Amino acid sequence: MLGPVLLAAARSDSIRRLVSAAPVTRPMVDRFVAGEQLDHCLRAVRSLADRGMEVTIDHLGEDITDRSEAVRNRDAYLALTDALASSGLAEHAEMSVKLSAFGQALPGGHDVAYDNVLPVVEAATAAGTTVTLDMEDHTTVDSTLAILADLRRRFPGTGAVLQSYLFRTEEDCHTLAGEGSRVRLVKGAYNEPAHVAHQDKHEVDKAYVRCLKILMAGKGYPMVGSHDPRMVAIAQELAGRYGRKQDEYEFQMLYGIRTGEHERLVAEGHRMRVYIPYGTDWYGYFMRRLAERPANMAFFLRSLVTRG
Repeated sequence: MLGPVLLAAARSDSIRRLVSAAPVTRPMVDRFVAGEQLDHCLRAVRSLADRGMEVTIDHLGEDITDRSEAVRNRDAYLALTDALASSGLAEHAEMSVKLSAFGQALPGGHDVAYDNVLPVVEAATAAGTTVTLDMEDHTTVDSTLAILADLRRRFPGTGAVLQSYLFRTEEDCHTLAGEGSRVRLVKGAYNEPAHVAHQDKHEVDKAYVRCLKILMAGKGYPMVGSHDPRMVAIAQELAGRYGRKQDEYEFQMLYGIRTGEHERLVAEGHRMRVYIPYGTDWYGYFMRRLAERPANMAFFLRSLVTRG
């Protein structure tokens, strides 16, 4: 019941201030976020790489309302790219980018976001890595996919994220299931209205499986973004059904969640990529992680009331 409330709170400045000031917040944030500084992130990347895992890195930030902030986010990714290349970690890492952090919601935001993300994709390619465009709420999907199409003309390795709870996603999967396409399929973590998205968890799960079948049957590279044991097992079954080798798809899971499953999949020879967020603008990401996991949410809210 509290999930939609927390998703709405993820965009509330007043609740942001309350949560940020609570003593209990920092230990909880540290579970899901690799740190606030670049060197913290690189330590986490190296630790995971040493255990046979790959990563996708998100410099946290979204919904910016100032062009200079969009430029700062761009520059943070350029610094990240340089650091990955100079530290020898680029082969183990890619980067995840939220276009709202690059100015997508500003006036003329589509062009602003494209102009800011282009040098990041160029730098990533030069460093021997790639970029995946994260998907945000349903109002951004058309713009994000249009930017993806433009980027892929020059940088075909640029990846996309699709969310199974949106009604449109099966069609988008068909569009993006072609050769060379990289698609991370997730269930979705935004508070979407009933006219655009499934509201029932069972319906979201069924849609996820339908979308996964399309991607596994296609010629692209599916990235299975789920912690759900059933979805992991279904993905393995579908990969076998469509004759995919273990290097022709991968699993992706979030930093700090089901770490034992990360290790198990690696031990079985699967590609396992961990989504590592870092940075100071952790609030929106943190609130969505609480909304997804009732046990975490209940613990945090009790602590907030008793200690905040």
